[in-house]
Amino acid sequence: MTSVLVLLAAARLAAASPAPVDPGIFRDRAAGERASFLVVFRDQADLSGASRIQDRTERRRFVFEALRARADESQAPVAARLARDGVKVRSHYLVNMLEVESDESTARTLAREPGVLAVASNRPAVLARVASPALDLRAAAAIEPNLTLIGAPDIWALGFTGQGVVVGIADTGVEWTHPALRSQYRGWDGAAASHAYNWHDAVHDADLNVCGSDSPEPCDDQGHGTSVAGLAVGDDGGENQIGVAPGARWIGCRNMHNGAGTPARYVECFEFFLAPTDADGANPRPELGADVVNNSWTCPEEEGCTDPEILSSAVQSLRAAGIAQSFAAGNSGPACSSLSNVPPIYEQAFAVGATDLGDGVAVFSARGPVLRDGSNRIKPDIMAPGVGVRSSAPSLSGNLYTPVFGGTSAASPHVAGGIALLWSALPYLAGRVDDTEELLEASAVPLTSGITCGGLSGGDVPNPIYGWGRLDLAAAHALATARVDPVPAPETRPSPRQVAPRPGS
Repeated sequence: MTSVLVLLAAARLAAASPAPVDPGIFRDRAAGERASFLVVFRDQADLSGASRIQDRTERRRFVFEALRARADESQAPVAARLARDGVKVRSHYLVNMLEVESDESTARTLAREPGVLAVASNRPAVLARVASPALDLRAAAAIEPNLTLIGAPDIWALGFTGQGVVVGIADTGVEWTHPALRSQYRGWDGAAASHAYNWHDAVHDADLNVCGSDSPEPCDDQGHGTSVAGLAVGDDGGENQIGVAPGARWIGCRNMHNGAGTPARYVECFEFFLAPTDADGANPRPELGADVVNNSWTCPEEEGCTDPEILSSAVQSLRAAGIAQSFAAGNSGPACSSLSNVPPIYEQAFAVGATDLGDGVAVFSARGPVLRDGSNRIKPDIMAPGVGVRSSAPSLSGNLYTPVFGGTSAASPHVAGGIALLWSALPYLAGRVDDTEELLEASAVPLTSGITCGGLSGGDVPNPIYGWGRLDLAAAHALATARVDPVPAPETRPSPRQVAPRPGS
């Protein structure tokens, strides 16, 4: 009996203990000075039923409604009280949290609220950009060599260019009027533009920024997002064939201000891609969501991602909704275990490293294994061209195309566009994220290294330098079409690795 009483007392004490408050939130702040922080709630929606829903629209709606209902239940009393007190607050549901701007006293008070898991940081930092090494400045090619390398033209030749697939671009924004991007923008019908449900700006507090705050139309405040979008879907209908899936449509969300992101901005854009909203940020419609989301960014500790799990539920929830995601591995190489930022460290995040056009690993490409969360998991998952590739550039740059865009930021949209291309060619795969990633892994060109990282040999496949190897869309399509039964039931469908060998093996 005594031991039971002790346990009960300990449980009551734990329940009464305040949630941890990230010490970095108010570092270098004067007493009473406000800062942006996140109040993360313990409650999580049960999304286990999503995988049993065959209709893709209904699956998305189920995930959206379950997340919203759980967040509303958890957050409503706290949010209402903060609003009454004049505290600036914004609700998020993909991660069950409130974005709050207030002082340290308020943060400490919120940490004592029942159901609060943590009070986390939400500090912006500057996007790490990579300058490509000096190269000959290429003019437009009939088809860019990076696209030929990954086999995209082989899929185009079959009549599939990404038709019917929507790619979400989460970045510094996109210059939607760019000649290689306008026709692919879902908000453009060839005569007029409608940005509702096609564009969202998660930057609400910009200063000295060409896009301002809450831009009502797609705008790129840095140029990064325009180049990323070009590699995914760009094509001007002439000699500038720069994108992997030129027949796909794109929608966009700005999650960085001059390259500076925060966990809240990243989550807000994820929410938009799950259930886009109208021009006022209202009336969400999951049926208009993205099919694939490209993420050419990472969230380092300097941006507030001091808790390595802060964005994990967002990534997992989009997967549950059948939305594929491609994540840049990061530009922190070449040291072993330099792949250390979220989201690419997550098991469920498809992390993309960068190679040059000769299939050599880019010196800046982050490497595994992942140590930050103690998992020692192999990352990146796959590689794609990311050194000196040609893509679109914003008009203010003085040149509509940049011949030297690089970084894992350039590699990731090759994969996002590649998924769009395969889903248009193999519609039974659409929404089956696990199967699609396994197919890309099984069909990748295996690449090895003499380097050993964390006790894991670079001579194995997968390995912590190249993952499963370099993206090969032609091989992926061939591997998928070699199946005896292309549409087995979800519960019995084998892994692509079990179905057929790599062509030529």
